[in-house]
Amino acid sequence: MAATFAPHDHRECAHRALDEAAARLAEQGARLTPVRRRTLEILLESHRAMGAYEVLDRLATEGFGRQPPVAYRALEFLVTHGLAHRLQRLNAFAACLHPGHDHHPAFLICRSCDKVAEAAAAPIRDALTAVAAQGGFRVERATIEALGLCATCAAEGVA
Repeated sequence: MAATFAPHDHRECAHRALDEAAARLAEQGARLTPVRRRTLEILLESHRAMGAYEVLDRLATEGFGRQPPVAYRALEFLVTHGLAHRLQRLNAFAACLHPGHDHHPAFLICRSCDKVAEAAAAPIRDALTAVAAQGGFRVERATIEALGLCATCAAEGVA
């Protein structure tokens, strides 16, 4: 379910996501420019969300410029093309771990270590759509974000 919180080979995880992202963009006829690629690599370094200014600081130290539009344009491109997700609660961005697939995950956010995991959300979305339909409402977009503790932080006794 949420591999982020389970032991795994993170380098392989990030490498796979980057390969899937490149393939997805090729299918869409879009380009992964150097700044876009590096932005995605930064997001893939850990399973946590990062604010635009944190990404900008990293890009600036690597010579990509210090103007906010540099980061915002790259992040917006990644979100638009399904390579990253925007997390409203954190006002931050996280790399999509399944960029080769159109999906709308629920996000599990550890309030202690800030790790973020994607979880399949089809049953939750179906239930929300059904409840909304009972009231004559049609859901067009929903972001599901759950805040809690990952197993590691819970085991460490984080309150």
